[in-house]
Amino acid sequence: MNAELVGATGGRRLVGRDDELRVLFRQLDGVDGRGRAIGLLGQPGVGKSALQAEAVEHARSLGFTVLIARGSQSETHLPYAGLHQVVRPLLPYADRLPALQRDALLGCFAMSESAETNPFFTYLAVLELLVDAATRAPVLVCLDDLQWLDQPSIDALAFVTRRIVGERVIVLCTSRSESRPFSDAPTMQWLELDGIDEPAAATLLDERAPQLTPAVRDRVLGQAGGNPLALLEFATALESGRYAWTEFDEDLPMTTRLERAFAARAEDLAPAVRAVLTVAAVDDGDDINDVLAAAQVLHGSPLDRLSTQPAFEHGLLTVAGEHYRIAHPLVGSALRRAMPATVRRRAHKALAGVLGAHPDRAVWHRASAVSGRDEQVAAELEQAAGNAQRRGAIASAAAWLERAAALSPDPGSQAARLISAAELGYQLGRFSQVEQIKAQLTGMTLRPRDRSRLSWLEGVFHDGSTGEPAEVRHLIEMARLAIGGKDFDLAMQLLVGAARRVWWRDPGAAVRHDIVVVARQVGVPEDDARLLAIFALCEAHELGPMVIDHLSRWPEDAGGRPDLAGLLGIAAFCTGDFRRAVAFLSTPIQELRAQGRMSLLAEALAVRGWAEIYLGAFDASSSSDEAMRLADETGQSMWAATARIAVALIEAVGKGWEGPHQLLSEAEHIALRTPNADSSLLAGVQLARGIAELGANRHEQAYGELRRVFVPADPAYQRVQRVWTLSYLADAAVHTGRLDEARALLAGVEQIAGDSPATGSTLALEYSRAVLADRDAAEPLFRAAMDGAAARLPWHLARVELAYGSWLRRQRRVVESREPLRAARAAFDAVGARAWAERADQEIRATGERGWQPTSNPREQLSPQESQIAELAARGLSNREIGQRLFLSHRTVSSHLYRIFPKLGVSSRNQLATALLSQSGDARGVAGDPG
Repeated sequence: MNAELVGATGGRRLVGRDDELRVLFRQLDGVDGRGRAIGLLGQPGVGKSALQAEAVEHARSLGFTVLIARGSQSETHLPYAGLHQVVRPLLPYADRLPALQRDALLGCFAMSESAETNPFFTYLAVLELLVDAATRAPVLVCLDDLQWLDQPSIDALAFVTRRIVGERVIVLCTSRSESRPFSDAPTMQWLELDGIDEPAAATLLDERAPQLTPAVRDRVLGQAGGNPLALLEFATALESGRYAWTEFDEDLPMTTRLERAFAARAEDLAPAVRAVLTVAAVDDGDDINDVLAAAQVLHGSPLDRLSTQPAFEHGLLTVAGEHYRIAHPLVGSALRRAMPATVRRRAHKALAGVLGAHPDRAVWHRASAVSGRDEQVAAELEQAAGNAQRRGAIASAAAWLERAAALSPDPGSQAARLISAAELGYQLGRFSQVEQIKAQLTGMTLRPRDRSRLSWLEGVFHDGSTGEPAEVRHLIEMARLAIGGKDFDLAMQLLVGAARRVWWRDPGAAVRHDIVVVARQVGVPEDDARLLAIFALCEAHELGPMVIDHLSRWPEDAGGRPDLAGLLGIAAFCTGDFRRAVAFLSTPIQELRAQGRMSLLAEALAVRGWAEIYLGAFDASSSSDEAMRLADETGQSMWAATARIAVALIEAVGKGWEGPHQLLSEAEHIALRTPNADSSLLAGVQLARGIAELGANRHEQAYGELRRVFVPADPAYQRVQRVWTLSYLADAAVHTGRLDEARALLAGVEQIAGDSPATGSTLALEYSRAVLADRDAAEPLFRAAMDGAAARLPWHLARVELAYGSWLRRQRRVVESREPLRAARAAFDAVGARAWAERADQEIRATGERGWQPTSNPREQLSPQESQIAELAARGLSNREIGQRLFLSHRTVSSHLYRIFPKLGVSSRNQLATALLSQSGDARGVAGDPG
């Protein structure tokens, strides 16, 4: 590495960072259409901010729009403080945004009267502003000290960072080595910065402190370890005589040494200057006038900028106009560390007194000024948390509630506020935060309702992934207590939470039955959507006919109640009434999409995706692929795994695959990560693997994969999903000579399914009875299956036709076999099930017929997201409308369409509908509107 590199435009010398600068400059030089994010990691003083500053100079020389935000340890509680720094120069363009996005953005900054702000629309607004700015000039977003940005800002910028591929936007952030926000962004590239090498360190030190004696020089070089800031500060401190050698003992961390060096600068300053520094160290803003006003209160006499000039001359503060900053984060931490607790509280009190125009900031400082518990301040913090929540800053609201709890004199109020904070953590999908709060609640006295709230939270957060019978029984007991207290809504919440656990991992018949018994005791009507969901989740076979009967009387939009429609969709799915499940779930999906509620949208899409699969509609773009992407982004591992299995199964039907499938391996890892394996996920994994093996004519392997779902001792055993797996197992059994074993399993399923009218049960039983029947009974059963539930479902009808044609050929009725085999081949080809079409073709070839070639479907070239965008564009939605619907920028949508048109052989949006219709198989559409 060379000793130095002179910046291309700034003329400043940055010693020892040639290689890193070249990397940054190369990224900036090649930004067109290649959006990316770069993170500089390293310990304090290693040069992250200096590198970023050089990149800023170079970007400006290239004509970039540069947007900068700097994190501050004292501002981490202020919602959207960092985001406001980034977008402040772009706010004049906010009027060009769609109304929902504009209102959300202004609402999050408290710049409008918006009653409630959806954070995801805020994020989308920021993305659109950046992308629109990039049409005028490339954009560089610089985020310094990312680890100290407030959490709502981090969430918003993480959303943006995941979506800048293809845009002229670069995000350049600096962060401590132990902190890696945005780690899941596909655009992210991390650069770890170590100390500069010895020659570069010597050059830097000699330029900064040429008068050091050889002994002192060697000591500084040895202690600094190549840290540029340490080299400069140690030399200054030693030259000034403030430090003895003992200050650099080997056991002191580098950060501590640097803090002591900075603190030494302030030790001899006048009391007035010290007052300004004290207030600045605890301030959560950047207005120099606020600091001077509070410092005047603290000091007890008038202050002006002139009297505080030494703070700037000593390099402790910097100022630009009315705004100031602490020169380096370690200056702030050094000042706070050296500050007595009483002085710190007085500084906070002084700030609270001058921040009347900023009530939420003022109450935070009042909270920091009290030495004990204070109910009035706690109540004000709780109110501020409500304000933050309405602005879409859920993470900040949770932090404010935790602070309010810490100041609550009454133990009951303290616990209630902690539980409220945990509920917000649940909304964000932040398991570790909820667990930390639960640990604080251990041993605390809870009010009856708060005890039930906590139990509900424990039941719903994992969504059953760790369900033990004892845990489910605890939820049941809490529901009984809620019933006794006449809190029927809470009782139903608890019971729905318990029932959802049952689906993921069966706690046994007795526990399932107890949930149903207690649910009946609540006294809600028999057709209550919550009650139907509980019945279906717990006893789908036993109560399925009754549930389906009630579902048939509900309108598909659940009377305009999306919350009820979601529960009805779950009830329909669990009972195997897949058509109604798709119809019911489409209503909340549309509503959740319109509201920008990505977490719940991911869940609804995942369930609907599986309903579509069981109906034989294998289109990842309809639900499953989007569910996977949204669940990943919102941190919902269970639903991400559910969607992964669906996407892998769709690929198994369409293209087929060999060997381990990455998505299945990831889902299986999630299912097995606790001692109590998730049987529902594992059953789905086995079904996907079994279907892949069937499509490849590996029947022995297919039987082995599918058989696990039927073995009670196997972790993949699932009492309801085994019914829907039966027909594929029967398929494998026919080709492996295991008819007797499969017939025994069929008899068991017939017994538990009874006279269920559910589509899932009927399809499985009609198919399995036909393929497993004796020779004399088979033909009427095949015809019954073709005329039965499969008649209007092309995938299932094609499977029956393939099995029937194969049976006819084995009976030496070769000519008769060709018609159903041809029909099966055509249907499989139409729905994109290429491997299955080839299976049917092999059977036809065995009859002596030749000459079939698979049809070419250009739509197969589209990714699931491209297919989704094409469908929405074909329905007349604009790029902005599509972007808002799919949480993408309108330019990203435009880029996708630019790639989609040649793949489909069209040149305009007007031709999309015709192209998609002509290239879609008959099976498309059974799943309904994609929502």
